[in-house]
Amino acid sequence: MRNVNTWVLLFLVWGLIACTNDSHYINDQVDPLPSWAEGDTKASIINFVQDAANPESEFFIALPDRIAVFDNDGTLWSEQPSYFQLFFIIDRVKEMAPGHPKWKDEQPFKAVLENDMTALAKSGEEGLITLLLETHSGMTADEFNTMVLEWVQTTKHPTKNRPFTDLVYQPMLELLNYLRENNFKTYVVSGGGVDFMRPVLPEIYGIPVEQIIGSTIKTKFDDNNGMPVMRRLSELDFINDKEGKPINIHKIIGKKPVFCGGNSDGDLAMMQWTASNKYKSFMLYVHHTDSIREWAYDRNSHIGRFDKGLDEAIEKGWTVVDMENDWEVIFPYEAKLKH
Repeated sequence: MRNVNTWVLLFLVWGLIACTNDSHYINDQVDPLPSWAEGDTKASIINFVQDAANPESEFFIALPDRIAVFDNDGTLWSEQPSYFQLFFIIDRVKEMAPGHPKWKDEQPFKAVLENDMTALAKSGEEGLITLLLETHSGMTADEFNTMVLEWVQTTKHPTKNRPFTDLVYQPMLELLNYLRENNFKTYVVSGGGVDFMRPVLPEIYGIPVEQIIGSTIKTKFDDNNGMPVMRRLSELDFINDKEGKPINIHKIIGKKPVFCGGNSDGDLAMMQWTASNKYKSFMLYVHHTDSIREWAYDRNSHIGRFDKGLDEAIEKGWTVVDMENDWEVIFPYEAKLKH
């Protein structure tokens, strides 16, 4: 009886110790990425995370340094035939048009009101910024937050005919969860507007608002007769794209990431910043190769151009996800239908 009690005690102590270690040691038999096809891509992700969480591995990463950053458009959710935020801008222009009769004769507003996407494209970056500032300013931060939530809850994607929030990538949701289960802190670092993303993304990705980084317009504090508000101004503050991404990572996070996910040349500087970490780091590019389930595009795309980034990823051996072959399903609703 004494020997039996000793073994029971040892078993309980071992269990307590195991529970205090990284989750790398728990549920090893459970597939953490069930929507990823078996193969080198999936294996490389799992091996990296297991090494990072294993104190006995030469590639162990200290808990405070497990920082993972992800682009949003084209990396965590779809971005074709245009960025979701542009569809929001277009709907806002049409909603505001009755109060601006001159817009019917002024570009780029005229193009939007006439659904002339060719003319809108010709207006270039300057035209898009004009639309953004006109539709995203002149209200309080809370008012804008409400506008975004109402739009997301009532609007469907123009070609997929599903809510925009349905068009997130199931494999990437699993990856975010897997990283967090192994004590990585996950961030969104996107070129999209931070105030457009923050009302929507936390519930979808499980990432809190303070870990969502994006482009900003200027705001000012207004006492508002003792009821303070933040008023949104018609002026750009910071464009969080290309070199702006590592700048904001340095400014806001204060540490180099060890894991970086992106899909375009706009993410290349963020990839390079991650690759320069003292730790062994992981750079993951999502390559849109599935024209049937999603879209296929890369070097010549007007959205999510993947050219220099693809070349550097191949040259340096970064992980490139072949969406068609590496993902068993793309969207969460496909996963539900499959099961």
